[in-house]
Amino acid sequence: MAKQQLSAPIAEKKQHQLTHHQHTRCDNYYWMRDDNRQDPQIINHLKAENEYCSQVLAPQKELQDTLFNELKDRIVKDDSTVPVKDGSFWYHSEVKGDDEYASYYRATSFNGNNKQLLVDANELAKEHEYYELGEISISYDEQLMAYSEDLDGRRIYTIRFFDLANQSYFDDVLENTEGQLVWANDNKTCFYVKKDLKTLLGYQVFRHILGQPQSEDVLVYEEHDTSFYMGLGKSRDDSLIFIDLESTETSDCYALNANTPLEEFTQLVPREDKHEFDIDKLGDDYVITSNWQAVNFRVFKATAVTIGNKEQWQEIIAHRDNVLIEGIELFDTFNIVTEREQGQIRFVIHPHQGDAFTLEFSDPCFFASLGDNPEHNTNKVRIFYSSLTTPSSLYEFDIASGTKTQLKQEQVLGGFDANNYASERLFVTARDGIKVPVSLVYHKDKFKKDGTNPLFQYGYGAYGITIDPSFSGTALSLLDRGFVYAIAHIRGSEMLGRHWYEQGKKSNKQNTFNDFVDVTKALTDKGYGDKDKVFASGGSAGGLLMGAVVNQAPEQYRAIGCHVPFLDVLTTMLDESIPLTTNEYDEWGNPNGKDDYQTILAYSPYDNIKAQNYPHILVTTGFHDSQVQYWEPMKWVAKMREFKTDDNLLVFKTDMDSGHGGASGRFKSLKEKALEIAFFVSLLEN
Repeated sequence: MAKQQLSAPIAEKKQHQLTHHQHTRCDNYYWMRDDNRQDPQIINHLKAENEYCSQVLAPQKELQDTLFNELKDRIVKDDSTVPVKDGSFWYHSEVKGDDEYASYYRATSFNGNNKQLLVDANELAKEHEYYELGEISISYDEQLMAYSEDLDGRRIYTIRFFDLANQSYFDDVLENTEGQLVWANDNKTCFYVKKDLKTLLGYQVFRHILGQPQSEDVLVYEEHDTSFYMGLGKSRDDSLIFIDLESTETSDCYALNANTPLEEFTQLVPREDKHEFDIDKLGDDYVITSNWQAVNFRVFKATAVTIGNKEQWQEIIAHRDNVLIEGIELFDTFNIVTEREQGQIRFVIHPHQGDAFTLEFSDPCFFASLGDNPEHNTNKVRIFYSSLTTPSSLYEFDIASGTKTQLKQEQVLGGFDANNYASERLFVTARDGIKVPVSLVYHKDKFKKDGTNPLFQYGYGAYGITIDPSFSGTALSLLDRGFVYAIAHIRGSEMLGRHWYEQGKKSNKQNTFNDFVDVTKALTDKGYGDKDKVFASGGSAGGLLMGAVVNQAPEQYRAIGCHVPFLDVLTTMLDESIPLTTNEYDEWGNPNGKDDYQTILAYSPYDNIKAQNYPHILVTTGFHDSQVQYWEPMKWVAKMREFKTDDNLLVFKTDMDSGHGGASGRFKSLKEKALEIAFFVSLLEN
């Protein structure tokens, strides 16, 4: 590809000083923030960037189209999920032809007898550039339905109600919600979380009675601590409605008898700083997963009398230093616990009578999770499974007999043969001696361990979120072109337990970036990739990772993809009016304190741009992003254009209709993936 000859958009500089702790920063692009998203100068600049991106990448357009069709042609056009029984009905979804969205159904049998359409998301989406169906919630008597929808990607949902018996909408409409709705057992009362439209935090729970206007809804709980996220749920036995509150390091939970929805919610466990827990209930037993005196969590049992005093809880699964307990699902005759040891997930069955045993899988690295198991009166458990070489699969385990049945495996079109690919799991020693796990996959016929293959490396490393090694139809387009695909399980996730997360946050955040770079160096040293053909990508907090890495070790990468990236960390964390800032103090630190200020300043990608050569860079964002505001990548690109000393590509594309999750629809989103793959593959040609 020839070097770009076009002139990049050069942003106007308007001096703006920010002073904290006797330290002053000059931010010449601060003006790019517009909370209302109406400033013509900003919109015109974003459009100019989009036009520049299109022109510069025009030589790649044919490859983009080829890749888009390649990705699309791997997808089965007519597909459906495996029906799952919940109450009197079996629920499933279907997609057909070129439909972007699914339709949702229920039937009176697994085989689809008396199939009834619940929601056709294609019909609901047809008048909108962006559409996301949130949650579908069925009333306790199974006669009413509520569903939520987001029309611009800001994750502000409207809830609508539908009478399934009469096939008619209610007049009730609930605006500005989190998208969740929980029905009480009287089939007319429900609860939802309302958002603060400035911070986008869900902070109030309202009670709604069907048939009344939203203006008459009753506020039943308000959270004044802005470090907490709020959600709603129902206990396993449907007897309680929960308000769940989670900050980065602390949990809280309130409960209400689902049969008496006009009563008040009561706190189950006194709120205690750094006590994280999850509560469920089945029959007379409350089951609590808690980090009380247990970094990797342990499991307790309590009653209605003892639930409020953790000193009276009965331990049923002890803490282990090398095993992270991720969760527990309750059934009438057994419980199933999700654990992680040395980075690998496993499922341990704990019968109420008899010894515990583990459900086994054989791949060297894989991802698995509990499937949809809404009914507790069963001996069968569904588990979702995928590996780097195994398409998404749904298994049903019969706990009594020990048999495993595959209910479905994702069909991958286009001549895919799993035998053509191999995966590996290895550990890389980072600069401080810590061993970092890495998952790899490659095409057997195209890989030579001689340092000649292009290498694509992905990472995230924040919030304790673990990027497990799972199948990607998109990755096949890289593997089939000779790329080695690597996932670096860097600190900041919980891959190796809770301590792995603690070592990659706040004052330890630099470990995340060091790990990623050290994995790159090790993989090229070991012959998995050509050191001059290393490509990397990350989104959101993974975009922060990309921004920090290219400031600190730009010479290691040929190109990076940086998507909905969190790049202006210090300025954002100093501004409590920006959505979600206060929730993040326990993740990044609170820069209103001098020590945390200095820690963030040392790595914040926007603040550390300097005059040096950078890799080729592709940046994408959504104008309506509610998680990372559009101006963060916009400012970063403008400043990068000002400082970088190379003539490598720097292109920036803003989807003016979407938010943090990118384009909606199963095919539209593939265009974004094709854009990045074409960007990387094209750079191998020069």
